[in-house]
Amino acid sequence: MWEENFDTEHEVGHKLDYSPVSWREYFDQMEDVSVGPSDSRDVFKVYKAGSEGPLLVLLHGGGHSALSWAVFTTAISSRVTCRVLAMDLRGHGASEVRQSDDFSTQTMSSDVANVIKACYGEAPPPIVLVGHGVGGAIAVHTASNALLPTTVGLVAIDVVEGSAMEALHSIQNFLKGRPKSFKSMDHAIEWSVKSGQIRNLESARVSVVGQIIRCEVEETDTLEQASPVTGVVVERNEEFYDQSYVNDKEDAASESVYKWRIDLSKSEKYWDGWFRGTSNLFLACNLPKLLLLAGIDRLDRDLTIGQMQGETLLPGTQFVSKPSRDVTRHCELNKNQYKQIKKIERIVHQYVMSRRHYLKKSVVIP
Repeated sequence: MWEENFDTEHEVGHKLDYSPVSWREYFDQMEDVSVGPSDSRDVFKVYKAGSEGPLLVLLHGGGHSALSWAVFTTAISSRVTCRVLAMDLRGHGASEVRQSDDFSTQTMSSDVANVIKACYGEAPPPIVLVGHGVGGAIAVHTASNALLPTTVGLVAIDVVEGSAMEALHSIQNFLKGRPKSFKSMDHAIEWSVKSGQIRNLESARVSVVGQIIRCEVEETDTLEQASPVTGVVVERNEEFYDQSYVNDKEDAASESVYKWRIDLSKSEKYWDGWFRGTSNLFLACNLPKLLLLAGIDRLDRDLTIGQMQGETLLPGTQFVSKPSRDVTRHCELNKNQYKQIKKIERIVHQYVMSRRHYLKKSVVIP
């Protein structure tokens, strides 16, 4: 089903629809969650789905937003009884925080814990942390520091310390090579798909609205330039840069423009801290855990040793060496990626079955 839907997007001669769609088609509710002291609160945009079962906390990659998980949420919810919470990380999407330029792992992992506590109190449901790229690194740090004691599983997508550290020197060039603004939301969605930044049209239509924001013309001169980023590990895609999609100086005098919400180039001092040590932290987490990568060649030394040691020395750890190329592009659901969703299901099911065994009977898992 999902594979068929994906394939029809690429029919030759078929005019594709690049108009945005609402989050309501994928999530049950959207909330503004306030955390911190009453006189200086931070506000995080949160999207939820489901009302029973363990809670999947979804953390997006750099430059994206919680809406990057929309298509995934529909897919996993149709196959597993679970709850989903996807949040806009600090400085991303519609989050409004006092220190929007503080992207330290300590601050961002604390944000995750604070949002969950604000939503579910001191006794949240069993949690599976799922993160991609920077979000995956934050998930690892959150689990490693036991910030959420009810965590029962960890899923890291495209989080490899070695390859990430090697790519850091090229990130600034990657950021500079993208359009600064677009003429409309539809143009931004079309560019995102045709440039390969998002490989799933459905995901692009729901998620790009979380990445760009409309700015009035008179504000553009004072607004800081921003560029998108799809993750720290840079992949080379065929360049697509059509001037009809982006604003130039002449057009700027007569219409609004759409600009990227966040300038990750200013977060450079945090890039090293996001990934340094994450491989060992991941391996040391005493949880059922899953690492999804675009290929086994991306494993660094520590992860390669971990994979070779296998279940004997690393109980509960699964390495997926041949997932699809791009769960990193909002979990586009071709055949290989559909298998990845089944891997994530196993972590949820592992919790369910262990609880049933403990209680010696079949029960509805809270």
